[in-house]
Amino acid sequence: MSDRTIYIIDRIVLRPGTARAFIDAYMSEYAPGARERGLTLDRILVSPPAWIDGENNIVTATWTVSGPRNWWAAAVEGRHDPAPARWWESVAAMIVERTRSMASAAEDVEGLCNV
Repeated sequence: MSDRTIYIIDRIVLRPGTARAFIDAYMSEYAPGARERGLTLDRILVSPPAWIDGENNIVTATWTVSGPRNWWAAAVEGRHDPAPARWWESVAAMIVERTRSMASAAEDVEGLCNV
């Protein structure tokens, strides 16, 4: 069903001392393009919830999109636009590792399978 929310979850482990600069860049440089592709920023989480010298922070950015059609449209647009890849490359020195996953509420999975 098209009204089911799909979550796109970016989990980024950052080098010590870089989380604040990364978040600033993510919000000002990456987020506008993601919004143009149809994604809605749900939240940015920082773990641990403190800036501790000498320790990594993990930033988890959660985006939402309504239904598989919009998810595929955003994914295809992102793959054909070199700007997101260039942006990730520009901040690579700050990153220890990063992953992206997709999820939905358990009660929405069945409906998302029937597209």
